Amino acid sequence: MTANNITTEMVLGALSKVQEPELHKDLVTLNMIRDVTINGSEIKFTIVLTTPACPLKAKIEKESRDAVMAIEGVKSVEIVMDSNVPSDGKNRGNLSVQAKNVLAIASGKGGVGKSTVSVNIAVSLAKAGANVGLLDADIYGPNIPTMMGLEKLPAFEENKIIPAEAYGVKVMSIGFLVKPGQPLIWRGPMLHSAIRQFLSDVAWGELDYLVIDLPPGTGDAQLSLAQSIPISGGLIVTMPQAVSMEDASRGLYMFKQLDIPILGVVENMSFLEMPDGEKMEIFGNGGGETLALEANTTFFGKIPLSSDVRAGGDNGVPIVISHPDSNAAIALKNISELLAAKLSVAALDSNPGIQIEIVE
Repeated sequence: MTANNITTEMVLGALSKVQEPELHKDLVTLNMIRDVTINGSEIKFTIVLTTPACPLKAKIEKESRDAVMAIEGVKSVEIVMDSNVPSDGKNRGNLSVQAKNVLAIASGKGGVGKSTVSVNIAVSLAKAGANVGLLDADIYGPNIPTMMGLEKLPAFEENKIIPAEAYGVKVMSIGFLVKPGQPLIWRGPMLHSAIRQFLSDVAWGELDYLVIDLPPGTGDAQLSLAQSIPISGGLIVTMPQAVSMEDASRGLYMFKQLDIPILGVVENMSFLEMPDGEKMEIFGNGGGETLALEANTTFFGKIPLSSDVRAGGDNGVPIVISHPDSNAAIALKNISELLAAKLSVAALDSNPGIQIEIVE
């Protein structure tokens, strides 16, 4: 066969044998192949992924290249990787949050690094190319501004609060609106009003992901959020020891009570890496995996203890920015990719008739 005989139908036929590993359907059926061009023996096309943070991007690209190169007469293949995040399909009414997916991150107790995980997941998703918002819903201990290196909000525009922005992430927190160190002694109605305002009066714009850092425990803030905005799914952050696991299980139960789908569990501060390569399990081991197993949910992985993680939080430079090649940063990046993939699968499963839409 000569190069002149290569057709678009032949290219699509080859690509119809390539499966999207998470969605278990082929790329052509999912409408992920776009802009096929044929110039003699040279083939070019675009693959539109369901998230820019796809953990299997390289696998999909390689298998697609191999499939097209197997066509007789093809000498070169150029692939453009693009993405379009599917919406979970939940109706968020007249809220200013136009978010395709809303991720709530919780723990049963404080001190497990929940905010650190929230910040680094949000920044990792933004680094991958997603439009990301980060809402600090920890009204009583708002430390996201410090962790993101932010001090104040931009000026209001047209009676809308403009979120601060760092590392490509739009950020809103009560910490921007109170003096440093000022305690907030609020009852339920005041807290509910503040959370509603963060969702309705902030100019978030269009987001692929809104990451919400919940306060510790299972109180008014969690209930207010569940009543104010449909949440795509919840992530639980725990530590390895049994006591932390017991507290985290309350967070899992809270999500179930509020009808929030449980995406999975992350284990933070899992071990300390010694200079000789040994792993010292300061807080025990296995708590996160055990909790995920008992809850019949996904275990997304372990994040090691690292002084660089703490320093990044204090200095306003998240570890995925300051030390992207460190084991802690790699673990957090992997977790963000797995979360994004699971959200995409859930969105497409809840809307089985839809295909990936491409906005020209």
